[in-house]
Amino acid sequence: HSSNMEQIAANAERASIKYKQVEFMSERLGQIYDGVISGVTEWGLYVELNENKCEGMVPIRDLDDDYYEFDEKNYCLRGRRKNKIYSLGDAITIRVARANLEKKQLDFALIEK
Repeated sequence: HSSNMEQIAANAERASIKYKQVEFMSERLGQIYDGVISGVTEWGLYVELNENKCEGMVPIRDLDDDYYEFDEKNYCLRGRRKNKIYSLGDAITIRVARANLEKKQLDFALIEK
């Protein structure tokens, strides 16, 4: 029973932290940050910002310089034409694109250097 309650408490804590991150970043739309790819999925790249540890996503649909596919075996996104690869741990630069408090979602846009 207690492990179930601990799980509920941990989930609530994560949700409130995420809400506060989105609230904090919603005042920073358009700003540029350096970060690290903290997750790779078929939907896009999760990025943790170096400056404040906020995490958001660069949706795969917004990576418009190529057609990217999720490489599950190598845990990366790979461009079909240019063969550019985004992998876990890569340093990238983003712009804060969208902040949705209701869904607790932060969307970032990739900045090419």
